[in-house]
Amino acid sequence: MKSNEERLQDLLAYVDSLTRVHPSEIPGIDLYMDQVTTFMDEHLAGTKRRDEDKILTKTMINNYSKNNLLPPSVKKKYSKEHVLLLIFIYYFKSILSIKDIETVLAPLRDKYFSDEAALSLSELYTEVCKLEKSRIKPLSESVQEAYESSFSAFSNIEDDADQKELRLFAFICSLSFDVYLKKVMIEKIIDELSAQKED
Repeated sequence: MKSNEERLQDLLAYVDSLTRVHPSEIPGIDLYMDQVTTFMDEHLAGTKRRDEDKILTKTMINNYSKNNLLPPSVKKKYSKEHVLLLIFIYYFKSILSIKDIETVLAPLRDKYFSDEAALSLSELYTEVCKLEKSRIKPLSESVQEAYESSFSAFSNIEDDADQKELRLFAFICSLSFDVYLKKVMIEKIIDELSAQKED
């Protein structure tokens, strides 16, 4: 069984190993739906929690189009821009509702999806990836801090196994609270964006 310190080091190494799909990895030709799902499965396999989890299915793609998250395919083919939007959707869907994702992606879909846009979706995606990469070190430091705080808690519990169990629970709670607060902030921003659209 892993010690809690080993568990933390594994977590930090895992976070550090996570990478986004680089735009240059996306084929420059339009893809059929099967090719899109295969591409996503291959390039995002490391983010799956379980082997049987699906990164993307045909049904998901059809639902994203129906819900205005994704422009329709052209002659049953999907462009590089479609794939980039699907990558954003993949990451957003673990924390946001479909309606919220639609609100967040609307400007990208409406302003940056076409070839005539002042900024390409690839350039926009690359810039966002740079910002996210710059967040890895502060995030690791924050996780380390949460770990140290959590694993100094419950010092009055004498049973070693019980103490370890409670400290691990406190660590999970601390990480969950961070996620909860960020999710609430994101939802507040999205609610403001939705309200502005209605004005």
